[in-house]
Amino acid sequence: MKRTEFKAKPVAEKARVVEAPVKLIAKPATIKPTLVVKRVINPLIPRRPIKRSQRANQFTYMKAPGIEHAFDVGDTVEVFCDHEKSRERIRGWVKGIVVQVDHKMVAVQFRSNVYLTDGWMVPDRILWYPVNSEHIRPVPGKKVVKDKKDFIPDY
Repeated sequence: MKRTEFKAKPVAEKARVVEAPVKLIAKPATIKPTLVVKRVINPLIPRRPIKRSQRANQFTYMKAPGIEHAFDVGDTVEVFCDHEKSRERIRGWVKGIVVQVDHKMVAVQFRSNVYLTDGWMVPDRILWYPVNSEHIRPVPGKKVVKDKKDFIPDY
């Protein structure tokens, strides 16, 4: 019989060491040249440029952000403030008329005396509110019925 001989392979092979290129930087002749070694941090992984995708809208809204109520001069509004009612000072909703509007503030004038939160009465009866304040709301307009025969009552 013929015998075949096998050579035993070593269990662990030595890992190859990849050496990074070495650059020598020469300085002027008066100064002794020094060896500066610059190595690539990870030569096995190629660096790819990072692509920035076009961003979609950062926020999604159920409705467009903006002014909830647009006020115009002459509109009737209700305002939550301290006011006089039957010679008694109360805090509640009172009707007023918009007398001035700008992009941030609304001025409302009242027929009764109104007070600031610290107790002072406002002499010209005009209070200023931010356009997006929760203390000011439009008064719903009254519906005009033209013909009684076309009128359908709500039950």
